[in-house]
Amino acid sequence: MFTKVNDFLQEWGNESQATHKILKALTDASLQQKVYDQGRTLGRIAWHIVVSVGEMGQGTGLSFEAPGEKDAVPTSAQAIAAAYEKSASALAAALQAQWNDARLQEEIELYGEKWTRGFTLNVLIKHEIHHRAQLTVLMRQAGVKVPGIYGPAREEWSAYGAPAAE
Repeated sequence: MFTKVNDFLQEWGNESQATHKILKALTDASLQQKVYDQGRTLGRIAWHIVVSVGEMGQGTGLSFEAPGEKDAVPTSAQAIAAAYEKSASALAAALQAQWNDARLQEEIELYGEKWTRGFTLNVLIKHEIHHRAQLTVLMRQAGVKVPGIYGPAREEWSAYGAPAAE
């Protein structure tokens, strides 16, 4: 749970940058990749990440522009990455302009539960990390090079002079 706006903004800056890095690596063809026939496509999961920024951020009472759940999933990977970058920046700007640390302790109702705003922001980041991991699996299945986030990805190890792990 976050208790200071600046702590969230720092963490959000790091994690949203990592998510944007993954989204920028997607290709239009990769957006149709599925794990199984009834599963969501890579594009749908990527768009879910984008939409969740607005859904959860606005659910806390922040006011900013973001795509909604009823907006169609773009067929362009570049459009998804651009929408994410815009929404992530808008969330950070809204939080900085509209809240102080005390607001993070206030309770709201979200998804039928009572959460503090600070807890909701923590869930937003963890939710994004969860789906980002799903994207990397689908990216490998689609033949898309996965960029490293918390260190080099397998494909990047050689740039560090290390053999890829087996």
